[in-house]
Amino acid sequence: MEDDLLIQISNRIKERRREKNITVQELANLANVSKSLISQIENCRTIPSLIVLIDIIKALNVDLNEFFKDIRSKADLLPVLVKRKNEYEGFEKEYTTGFSYQRIFSRFIDRSTVDIVLLELEPNATRPLVETDAFEYKYIVTGEVEYVFNKEKIQLFEGDSVLFDGRIPHTPMNLSGEKVVMLVVYFFEETK
Repeated sequence: MEDDLLIQISNRIKERRREKNITVQELANLANVSKSLISQIENCRTIPSLIVLIDIIKALNVDLNEFFKDIRSKADLLPVLVKRKNEYEGFEKEYTTGFSYQRIFSRFIDRSTVDIVLLELEPNATRPLVETDAFEYKYIVTGEVEYVFNKEKIQLFEGDSVLFDGRIPHTPMNLSGEKVVMLVVYFFEETK
């Protein structure tokens, strides 16, 4: 991670913690990490894993999009990688009916893999609850979806998004009579 990005993230965590009038120890307790780790992160002495960073942001009760808003690298996110629509690769998953997956982008990034997929759900598409070893980000491009997490159901509409730990059993359900399109990003962290 570039030093300037690390500094921006560290400062953002410290600022949000102070705004919410939370001590380092309280944040550590909420995020299920040690007080010394929070201190090291806030003082740019260590880089948290993606999972730990997300846990800290959730503990601060801050929306991920809001947290990362305006955080930019000096290189302005270069290089830019483009993949044209006709280059997407279709693939299938087991136990699905009416699900059409297209892999947009998959890349190994510093001990992690990011897999970006376009998912189309036909009306009445079905799949049992599944689990993945990744954090999953879903953006509803078109349509209306009911996401089922164990017994909890969350309705998502066009433009809504959700980020969750894929180890929670989950599945989407198309609530509309038309095809639903979702942008899906999987964040896989390599274990040592």
